[in-house]
Amino acid sequence: MRAVTITDGRFELRERPDPALRPDQALIAVRGAGLNAADLQQARGDYPAPAGWPSDVPGLEVAGEVVELGSAVRNARIGDRVMALVGGGGHAERIAVPADLLLPVPDDVSWAQAGGFPEAFSTAWDALVSQAGIAAGDRVLVTGAAGGVGTAMVQIAAVSGAEVVASARRTELHDRIAELAAGQVEVIVPGEEAGQFDIIVELVGGESCLDRVELLRSGGRLLVVGVQGGTTAPLKMFDLMLKRGRLIGTTIRGRSPAEKALLAGHIRSRVVPLLARGRIQVPIDSAYPLQHCADAYARLAAPGKFGKVLLLP
Repeated sequence: MRAVTITDGRFELRERPDPALRPDQALIAVRGAGLNAADLQQARGDYPAPAGWPSDVPGLEVAGEVVELGSAVRNARIGDRVMALVGGGGHAERIAVPADLLLPVPDDVSWAQAGGFPEAFSTAWDALVSQAGIAAGDRVLVTGAAGGVGTAMVQIAAVSGAEVVASARRTELHDRIAELAAGQVEVIVPGEEAGQFDIIVELVGGESCLDRVELLRSGGRLLVVGVQGGTTAPLKMFDLMLKRGRLIGTTIRGRSPAEKALLAGHIRSRVVPLLARGRIQVPIDSAYPLQHCADAYARLAAPGKFGKVLLLP
């Protein structure tokens, strides 16, 4: 099979053996695979793949058809349309995935949309619902709201009944962000934040990102989910104490298999139905065939994206 392979920090398309299938796994012919910032971090050597996943083939989310089943799999069939959040190896023509991570792809959802769904919406649901305990009426700030995870955060916050303020530098994208949840989203440029928030979602990082503690309401939560702008920031601890605030850092990739299977169960029962009913969507910035993977990663690294960048093997 062909697979994107990290070689000396570069992404190259190479021939690789087909994955060996364990009894608890399904072999997926990949039809769509989302690109994520973690792929760039992995190429730089900053974010290694967890144990059991390819160390040099990026790709955290896939969608495709089941073509082979391990002997112990009972919850999938050959030909099923499925998608999954994985630990790596998704940017290839085949991938072996533990069956308890599989999510069904709704009938009207394209391969591109399905390939860009698992990472963004698993991250958004886990952070906002499971960890921050979002509730109807909460006021939520989402920074970096134009990216794949940002657009998912905006939508999960809106369907939860929150009042959403979305921050994005590029004003030409503001109308598109607002359309994700008409009537429930105010879109601003960074620095225009006003008032107080129950939840702040930090998707950018950088030296000043924790200064937003000042914007928390009493008992508010600041979620650190993305740090592309920088991984170190000072914290005004007395401000956090006065607010009785909570600072929550989160990532999914390093969790145990049991934790990932539990999250997949929540996404399967709570979030996939929202996608099937059209209450949430996967905005697609651009899609590339596998042989143009270098162009896809260049687009991922470039500014001005709206939604997901995809590979379509």
